Amino acid sequence: MDANLADLFEAVADAVPERECLVWRDRRLSYADVQQRVRRLANSLLGLGLGARQERAGLQPFESGQDHVALFLYNGPEYLESMLAAFAGRLAPINVNYRYTGSELKSLLLDCRARALVYHSSFAPVVAAIRSQLPDLQVLLQVEDDSGEALLEGALDYEDALRVASAATPAVQRTADDLYILYTGGTTGQPKGVLWRQADIYVAAMGGRLRDGREIDSITTVTERALRGGLRFLPTAPFMHAAHWTAFDALLAGHTVVIQDETQRLDAVSILRTIERERINVVLIIGDAFARPLLDELEKTPWDLSSVKVLGNGGAVLGVRSKEALLRFLPAGARISDTVGSSETGRQAQRESRAGTPATTGTFNPEPGACVLSEDLARQIDIAGDEIGWLAQTGRVPLGYLGDPEKTARTFPVVNKIRYSIPGDRARLRSDGSIEVLGRDSTTINTGGEKVFAEEVEQALKHHPAVADAIVCGRPHERFGQEVAAIVQLRPGHSATLEQLAAACRTELAGYKAPRSVVFVGQVQRSPNGKADYAWAKAELAKNPKPS
Repeated sequence: MDANLADLFEAVADAVPERECLVWRDRRLSYADVQQRVRRLANSLLGLGLGARQERAGLQPFESGQDHVALFLYNGPEYLESMLAAFAGRLAPINVNYRYTGSELKSLLLDCRARALVYHSSFAPVVAAIRSQLPDLQVLLQVEDDSGEALLEGALDYEDALRVASAATPAVQRTADDLYILYTGGTTGQPKGVLWRQADIYVAAMGGRLRDGREIDSITTVTERALRGGLRFLPTAPFMHAAHWTAFDALLAGHTVVIQDETQRLDAVSILRTIERERINVVLIIGDAFARPLLDELEKTPWDLSSVKVLGNGGAVLGVRSKEALLRFLPAGARISDTVGSSETGRQAQRESRAGTPATTGTFNPEPGACVLSEDLARQIDIAGDEIGWLAQTGRVPLGYLGDPEKTARTFPVVNKIRYSIPGDRARLRSDGSIEVLGRDSTTINTGGEKVFAEEVEQALKHHPAVADAIVCGRPHERFGQEVAAIVQLRPGHSATLEQLAAACRTELAGYKAPRSVVFVGQVQRSPNGKADYAWAKAELAKNPKPS
């Protein structure tokens, strides 16, 4: 089945109109409520002159024929409503990092040629400073928050726009080829817009497969699944990154999406209070950056987690010790589902951990289409061994990168008549059929001809009891080309030396992988989705040269 995401949501809303759809603080919106608000917003945008300009058949893989609606928002009902409304009106929503400065925001909006911007009032000053430099930007929709910022001149209040718009089904002919666009986080380079057909991203990342791996084959199956739905999901990470995959996974299956009260920063108490109050069944976190504050709070306060059935993790490494500790607080029978994937592949593989079974990190059971290609991209690796290749995906993969034919050709090559997505992760095939994911090639350290994957050293460092967080990258070295260097945040009241940390790493890793230098910082900087900020880490190393 090839389907448009807005059509899928309409089918679910028609099946379970009275069920809670979105919950945030004191707001409780049913599927019927959200369906009407989505239609109103879509009709408002269409009435302001936005729409689809050219059909997919006449475009190159790196081109878009639809107008783009940028979302400069914290988590909230408006984020998911705006995505659905864009899909409903044959527009393409664009995720924007809410931490961007004016120059970063301008760069992204120019790159995607956004025609509309939906933003929280607290971002109004940033928008006001750059709007005159954005010739394509014609529509501003301002979402009121508690900042007290006034409505920008020429902007429309979000709720006012909905109030005066029609609640009729938008008069457009939606297709499965309509775009979903996801801008990468830009942690190792400039953000890039990944172009997906909506039919493909539904299967790749938004719940379009059954648990046995088969694709959902009809709208009837979608509505039947929605009628059986009713679980309560809490995606704790920012929707501006791939956390909205979990939200759409829930919405397109008839479940309820709950948003924690505090959305502008990671607040463990807010997350745990929401789990307890709303009886959450499925929680999404992003690696140790989310797990450790939650564990610190759980050690202090007896929060009720008895409703939790699944704790999902994706986007960053969740270490073995964090998994084991979380399982001690989760109810019997609950599981941790650890997922690997990327903006360019969707979800590729997963590994489940339960109490009483050994927890692992870095090895995953592949989903349909996931595989490992040889380093020279000449063949697919079918025999397990020590050969390190590229984690790849076939089947439902993106069309390309917006406006960039060269990067499109590099990342989505055709090998032996099969089109692959190869975003840059290194991996090897194991004898049990699982895939060991080693880390992103762009963060690999080459020291004396030996390759060291930053993520494995980071995990070894975080096993030391004094370490709260760590980022590892290469520092220039006259003899070896690069040496392994660590930026470490210690736990309050703890201390450690380079020698102690290196010795701890050597108990788990080969000696050449242990850090040769360390910079201690008060706070390791990560993006709001928990991913390491390697550009910041390298700048910290440059500010703190190794003593001669």
